[in-house]
Amino acid sequence: MRVVAAPDKFRGTSTAGEIADAVVRGATSAGATADALPMADGGEGTLEALGGGNRRSRVTGPLGPTVDAAWRLVDRLAVVEMAQASGLVLAGGAEGNEPLDATTAGTGELIREAVESGARRVIVAVGGSASTDGGLGALRAMGPPARYRGVELLVACDVRTTFIEAAEVFGPQKGASRAQVEMLRRRLVRQAQQYEEDFGIDVADLPRAGAAGGLAGGLAAIGAELVDGIDLVAEELALDEVLEGADLVVTGEGMLDATSYEGKVVGGVSAYAAAAGLPVLIVAGQVAAGLAGRSDVVSLVERFGGERARSDPAGCVKAVVAEVVGAAIAGASGADRATRR
Repeated sequence: MRVVAAPDKFRGTSTAGEIADAVVRGATSAGATADALPMADGGEGTLEALGGGNRRSRVTGPLGPTVDAAWRLVDRLAVVEMAQASGLVLAGGAEGNEPLDATTAGTGELIREAVESGARRVIVAVGGSASTDGGLGALRAMGPPARYRGVELLVACDVRTTFIEAAEVFGPQKGASRAQVEMLRRRLVRQAQQYEEDFGIDVADLPRAGAAGGLAGGLAAIGAELVDGIDLVAEELALDEVLEGADLVVTGEGMLDATSYEGKVVGGVSAYAAAAGLPVLIVAGQVAAGLAGRSDVVSLVERFGGERARSDPAGCVKAVVAEVVGAAIAGASGADRATRR
């Protein structure tokens, strides 16, 4: 039996790599072979999934003071993760953030440096932002749009929210009050109008343009292509090829809910597995009520209790996978013996 481990991170507890390794350990302990392919969808962890940072730069942080941001450049391909430069965690979370002032300038500085360093294809992962500046900070930091002619800008999005919706959908998560959300919405409306006047691109209702508080829309205004991050990562990692010859795919994330199937890792990996005719096991820290009870889903909190699930998610994942894979191998062996009789 061959297992492919293709999980997302368990936010706040384990990286995708740590969970993938736990799946591999569980599968091999039960007698299977396994391949680890940690995934991401354009949110935090995308840089790691695509090879990790091999460069670091001091750039403007989300609230002004500089931060040390990792990014990647190999040949002429660059990977920039905006959470490294303009992320909510860097702003101290929602409690420490200043929603009206948070900027994407540092992300723009990374993109500019990547292109000045020779990149001709730049992947920008836009999850986990502190800002709702519509990408204005980034565009200003990037300089004249003409500099990016001949450069393929790909924006890996983990949501499909439109530009104007970004304030209402994401503002509260970034610490914005109701009044601030309305101010941010109005600002995005004005920015969309300005982008259309300056660049001839209407981003107001463009799907995915609201990712990272409108950063995706700002980049789209100067010619970037907005794509589902899970599909981009799957293509870069050749997920479909890795699935060839597999018998089971294991994926998962920290919190499984309806949004997990809307441009996220779990939904994306499940779709690729379905196309290949493979069964999927989804292991999650917690599972929303509407998805509980499904035979292909395991909640670590329900199985092991909240304390252990949060303190040792990798150990819990290993145990679940060992149990499921062991039962599958035993069942296959039993069927084989029955057939020989």
